[in-house]
Amino acid sequence: MWYVYVLRSARDKELYIGSTDDISRRLTQHNSGEIEATKAKVPLILEAFIAVKDQSKADKLESYFKTGTGRAILNKRIL
Repeated sequence: MWYVYVLRSARDKELYIGSTDDISRRLTQHNSGEIEATKAKVPLILEAFIAVKDQSKADKLESYFKTGTGRAILNKRIL
């Protein structure tokens, strides 16, 4: 099982979208500063996640949520 997850920075309230096969491990990596993209935004809070069958589907969904339309759907329907 793969997951597309949405994190919110407690510092600036911005969203970060990613995918992983282990949400707990990945959230720990983000909050410990191991992930360059979110290092300056810690602490991060898990807002939502969506489970999908495989990495390919997770990658496609992550890419979609990073588009303008995808972010609008995220904000209107999921968050």
